[in-house]
Amino acid sequence: MSLPPGTPDLEVLDLLVSVAELGSLGAAARRHGISQPAVGMRISALERRLRLRLVDRGPTGSALTDAGAAVVELGRPVLAAGLALMDGVADLHRGLSPQLHVIASKTIADHRIPQWLAALRKLRPELAVELDVANSQQVTAAVRDREIVLGFVEGPQAPAGLGSRVLVADELVVVVAPTHPWANRTRPVSPRELADTPLVWREKGSGTRDTVWAALQIHGTPARPAAELGSAAAILATTRSGLAPAVVSRLIVAHELRAGTLYEVDLDDSLVLTRKFRAIWHRSTPPSGPAGDLVDLAARIEAARPTVRRSTGN
Repeated sequence: MSLPPGTPDLEVLDLLVSVAELGSLGAAARRHGISQPAVGMRISALERRLRLRLVDRGPTGSALTDAGAAVVELGRPVLAAGLALMDGVADLHRGLSPQLHVIASKTIADHRIPQWLAALRKLRPELAVELDVANSQQVTAAVRDREIVLGFVEGPQAPAGLGSRVLVADELVVVVAPTHPWANRTRPVSPRELADTPLVWREKGSGTRDTVWAALQIHGTPARPAAELGSAAAILATTRSGLAPAVVSRLIVAHELRAGTLYEVDLDDSLVLTRKFRAIWHRSTPPSGPAGDLVDLAARIEAARPTVRRSTGN
């Protein structure tokens, strides 16, 4: 099959449609990012090719002739087919360039995902990875609703109804400002005392909050929060101000403890605050391919990681 002589190209048909929709060569030129004389020249060339007068040009604008209107209506499905062709080509390119979409809780995204993705990049350099960041509750919802195939969450228990794999245990610590009365106390804080103390908490749905709340509920209903904040940075800044103690991952507070801007508080041995970092997925679609590689790499990296040692500022 070959096109007959004089068949117009799609770009000039698109220009003619713009003239029809906007009512002037100048407006069509602005839409397409070219000069008005260039539009006029291309329309004139199309008229010569088709041997039809398509546009009546006047001082107040341009209007399509009856032939021009007919060509526009004939050209619209041709332009639609061209767009469909290019959309299909874009889909082919996406298929040729593997992609992986994952979602992770904030602590994991800040302190673990970068190293895991760097290892995945070495294994699969052609892979494009998209990462969303949310709290653990939101991550779980996205995976359960099949919006994303693979998620990473933190918390004391695996999310119900989903497949999961524990990657590492994360230690939580109680920290205070150097000016807080607990900074220099010599006896450990008991579980009941911690439960009765207003703390700086993460927002509801956070894996850190769920872990601490579950641990303290055994010893009494936790006190009303001194503050509820949506980021680790905000919690550290608020705790440094001396407002109240906070319970945070050792990962995010290690530099503060070394610098002495926050102090770690000893806890009674009966209270162990740890949570698990987990990969999660819908049970019907266990991770395979790039997603499976990422889970395996994360587990190997965490198994080989040295233990973070306790460091106090006092």
